[in-house]
Amino acid sequence: MVPSSALCRAQETLHRHRAADTRLENVRIVETTAAMAWGREAEAAERRERRQKKATGIVADAIDDIANADGIELMLSENPDRAMATL
Repeated sequence: MVPSSALCRAQETLHRHRAADTRLENVRIVETTAAMAWGREAEAAERRERRQKKATGIVADAIDDIANADGIELMLSENPDRAMATL
């Protein structure tokens, strides 16, 4: 499972709050380190989500171009393991 950027940001915030609320130095160090790790993971997730959004847009544009050029009507397939079906 790949965590979303929202989940990573929530975990980062949680660990930052825990670090701020404790009086124990070792807990503060661990929680701050965990928050930084979740922040790095959130940045990676945001990059991954941008790439996926861009790729989805490129595929949708290509499908539209093919459908418009050939006059083919495309619809979603009722089979979940198939992307598109033609009539």
